[in-house]
Amino acid sequence: MTQDVIEVPLATTLEVRDACLCMHVQRAARALARHFDEAFRPLNLTNGQFSLLMSLNRPKPAAMGTVAGFLAMDRTTLTAALKPLVRRKLIQITQDPDDARARLVQLTPAGRKLLGRAVPIWRTHHGALEKELSRPVAALKDELKALSRNR
Repeated sequence: MTQDVIEVPLATTLEVRDACLCMHVQRAARALARHFDEAFRPLNLTNGQFSLLMSLNRPKPAAMGTVAGFLAMDRTTLTAALKPLVRRKLIQITQDPDDARARLVQLTPAGRKLLGRAVPIWRTHHGALEKELSRPVAALKDELKALSRNR
């Protein structure tokens, strides 16, 4: 059985280019990621690693599933992202004393120190980016949070 090839007209490509929320968010996310990767480069840290370290900045170790959920990652992706931070001794992963199958993740003193050095960089660059935007950033953040909560 042969399937007919359906040609997509250029007008449709232009419509998607101009209207697709997913495409616009992906492009913006990549641009922001590059911006913060460059900002954190002196600390040998990526924007993703900063977010991961920040998500672990809590009084008690976090369950892997909790961290994965907060960062909207699957556990396999989280595990891969944790490996370089473990090698750098910025985080440690331990067995959950209440469930031998579960793992807990926490910042080490070195991880807390690096996070403390990264926060002023984040504040400076984030503040500058907010000033570049023509609309209130709070509304944008609220809309993005709503989208991520509902999916």
